[in-house]
Amino acid sequence: MEIFLIRHTTPLVEKGTCYGQSDLETADSFHIEAALIKNYIPSTVDAVYSSPLKRCSRLAKKLFPAHTISYHPELKEIHCGEWELKKWDEIPAEPLQTWMADYVNIRMPGGESYLDLFKRSTDFLKTIISARQNAAVITHGGVIRSMLSHITDTPLVQSFEKFLIEYGCVIKLGLQNGLFYSTVLYNIKNTLGVVPSPASFICSRYGRYGKECRVLFSVLTCIFHLQ
Repeated sequence: MEIFLIRHTTPLVEKGTCYGQSDLETADSFHIEAALIKNYIPSTVDAVYSSPLKRCSRLAKKLFPAHTISYHPELKEIHCGEWELKKWDEIPAEPLQTWMADYVNIRMPGGESYLDLFKRSTDFLKTIISARQNAAVITHGGVIRSMLSHITDTPLVQSFEKFLIEYGCVIKLGLQNGLFYSTVLYNIKNTLGVVPSPASFICSRYGRYGKECRVLFSVLTCIFHLQ
């Protein structure tokens, strides 16, 4: 049994925007990115699962036109709640700092925490595993990182440093001697439809504070790669 975790291509979103479950369109580079991803997808996939959000469903249809695609809300990205589609530099400082100090456990206002995302993602991974089929999962960076953290017993707070997941990445999960392992097949930074990191916006607001700057720096990768 092999499971292929595939992240969506570059989304079409304005610079500095916070998004998670917002249903974004894909960037103009979609067809080029999808063609590159296609090179790493085997012909032996039996089942295809996808997030219902357009940036995933479009890629699923492109990669697997002959398959029946099964859409599941459990595969959506983290829910950013009241912050969805807000500019990062417009989010009030106090709730943003509170969340960033413990983003694993603290929920975004009206949304989810990383732990919430981890639980639903890994519960669904167990469902996929129980089917005992070669499967492809087209989903989001946060979901993939949660699944990798689960099979490697990586603490969530360390997962952003350990798993850098670019748009369009392909990671194979395999089973050997009863244990899962992961192999990165494709994970090259896309320069065709680049979405700038919100890091610069946040640093410009809080970078002058020593303690806050250290905390922010440790999770800026989280903010950029989560979506």
